[in-house]
Amino acid sequence: MLYEILHICNFLPLYSILFSAIFLNVASPGANDLHFNDGASTADIIAGDVFFEIIDPPELRYSYRIRPAKDFGGTFNESIRFEKARLVPTVPLHSCEEIINHDQVFGNIALSERGECSFVYKTAKAQQAGARAIIITESVDKWDDSLDHLIEMVDDKMDLDVNIPAAFLLGRSGATILRTLKRLDRSYATINLPINMTHRPISKMNQPPWISW
Repeated sequence: MLYEILHICNFLPLYSILFSAIFLNVASPGANDLHFNDGASTADIIAGDVFFEIIDPPELRYSYRIRPAKDFGGTFNESIRFEKARLVPTVPLHSCEEIINHDQVFGNIALSERGECSFVYKTAKAQQAGARAIIITESVDKWDDSLDHLIEMVDDKMDLDVNIPAAFLLGRSGATILRTLKRLDRSYATINLPINMTHRPISKMNQPPWISW
């Protein structure tokens, strides 16, 4: 009799766990719940992308998501940081020719428009003008959110020596930035790049009102 009681007691924890799993749908923390008690962070959802923030002009004071070049140029990391740097639209905007406003681009971050030539060539032209990095965006008249996931900045095998970081600005943000700067008669925006969003929930991000990540 004592043996039977001890035998049943030994299996009580197992019965309890099975009962909880079957009837109460209870799982231990971390077992099958990847975001237990925290909610999805940026790192959970967006792998490999980088963020920057515009701090001036106030109309554009948001955080923006960019996708770094896949296999050319430098990288945006802790050793390459830009604080209160100028984001300068190039002239011409496509950056496929010599950049006319090289005096403004020099030492700053170039903002260029997609099209007319390859991403690598645009980056090379920005580098020649003295830019420390380049952000490329969709054309003001051609942006399409549905195509964002299809755009990757890859090496075009032109054997160009490109060392500065390059990235693609997702969504309609580039068009909005360019239009706003033009409306305000501003030749640049002031930004911080990169900013750390690793452990910040999507709901807490200061994202532009015109997009949804």
